[in-house]
Amino acid sequence: MTLLACPVAFVTSVVSRGNSCIATDPRHQPPMLATAIHVSAAAGLGGMAGLLGGLFGVGGGFLVIPLLGFFYGMDQQTAQGTALIMVVPNVLWAFSQYHRRFGLDLRMAATIAGSALIAAYPSARFATGLDPHVLRLAFAVFLATTAGTVAYRTWRGGARGERAPRRAWGWVTIVGVIGGVVSGFFGVGGAFIAPPLLTTFFGLRQLEAQGLALALVSPSAFIALLAYAGAGQVDWVVGLPLALGGMAAISAGVAFASRLPERRMRLAFCGLLLLTAVLLALRG
Repeated sequence: MTLLACPVAFVTSVVSRGNSCIATDPRHQPPMLATAIHVSAAAGLGGMAGLLGGLFGVGGGFLVIPLLGFFYGMDQQTAQGTALIMVVPNVLWAFSQYHRRFGLDLRMAATIAGSALIAAYPSARFATGLDPHVLRLAFAVFLATTAGTVAYRTWRGGARGERAPRRAWGWVTIVGVIGGVVSGFFGVGGAFIAPPLLTTFFGLRQLEAQGLALALVSPSAFIALLAYAGAGQVDWVVGLPLALGGMAAISAGVAFASRLPERRMRLAFCGLLLLTAVLLALRG
């Protein structure tokens, strides 16, 4: 496989400088060793993404996609399709953990998921005719602005002490539509935009909002994975260890999130928004 040959050639070339007994021809490298290296690295990357996914209620694809391109030489489409192998089980498992710990409203979860799924597909179809670089940079600016606004309100104490009245659960349809449009246009972001909306306008706690954000991205991520797999833009050798590593670390992330004070949790989430904005800007 081309994906395995390039890193192995580099490693064997470097090692051979210190040990003349090791051949520089990558064909002499044991295939099992090369595969084990890639599987272990993917599992470690998945574990890091799973920890963040459990902590902040996101799938982790925002972090994994650029790293797959950098370390594995994947093109953008293959990196996105491969990351979805991890994202789909991650968000489902993380949602179950959030529901078990924080008692999420399943009616709200179903409503936000259904409305997001309906809005995501036409948005994605429309976005295919737009400049992807402009879209990514616009989304990066949007995330940075959102992070700054939420951080300012939280730092001033409004987010902790002034909680909006809880609206009827059906109103989260609006949040689902907004999240679906964002996901359709930018590929990522539904899980980032939902928590600020739910905490600001629906009076939910940060952890409740993060759990519902997971419900928002679950169905659309599954549909997207089927589409990428059908197009042959998925690397299962890398994607499956990513998924296993992510699921192994999610519970630790959720447990850590439950111990953080509300104010710190919101500020940490703002930091994640800024990190995502930077990654998107660098890709743009």
